[in-house]
Amino acid sequence: MAEAVRISQAAAGDIDGVAGLFDLYRQFYRQQSDIAGARRFLAERIARAESFVFIAEDATTALGFAQLYPSFTSAGMARIFILNDLFVIPAARGRGIGSALLRHAAEFAKEAGAVRLMLSTAVDNRTAQAVYEREGWERDDAFLTYRLAL
Repeated sequence: MAEAVRISQAAAGDIDGVAGLFDLYRQFYRQQSDIAGARRFLAERIARAESFVFIAEDATTALGFAQLYPSFTSAGMARIFILNDLFVIPAARGRGIGSALLRHAAEFAKEAGAVRLMLSTAVDNRTAQAVYEREGWERDDAFLTYRLAL
C-alpha cells in the first residue's frame, strides 16, 4: 500500500461509510442496490455484537471492509470466526488492501481466542482465491458445503 491506509473496527458512527461498501459488495454478488437496507443490516449487527466489521480507509476514502461472524467448532470446543464478507473498491484493488484486511481479521480473531477463520468464496472468483492463498489460507478439500433454503 503506497499511501497510508488505516484499518479500524467499525462502530455505530461508521455505518454510513461502510454501508456504501457493503452495498457495492452485495451488487458484486448480483443483489439489487439497497443502501437503506445495508445501513439497517450493519447497524443491527454492530449494535447486537453479532458481527465485527473492519474498514480500510485512506485520508479521504473508505476503500474496503471485512466482516467477521463469531461461531464455534464443536469438535474442537473452541471459538472460530467466519469471514463472511471481504470487499475492496475496484479503484483501490492491487494495493494490498484485501491482504491487509485479511491479516487484521486474523489478528483480531487470534486475540479473541479463536482457533481458526473460515470463509467461502465463489468458485469462479479466482482473484480472491489467489489473495487468500497468498495470505496462507488453505482450500478445504475434505468437506462439502450444503445449504437448505428456508
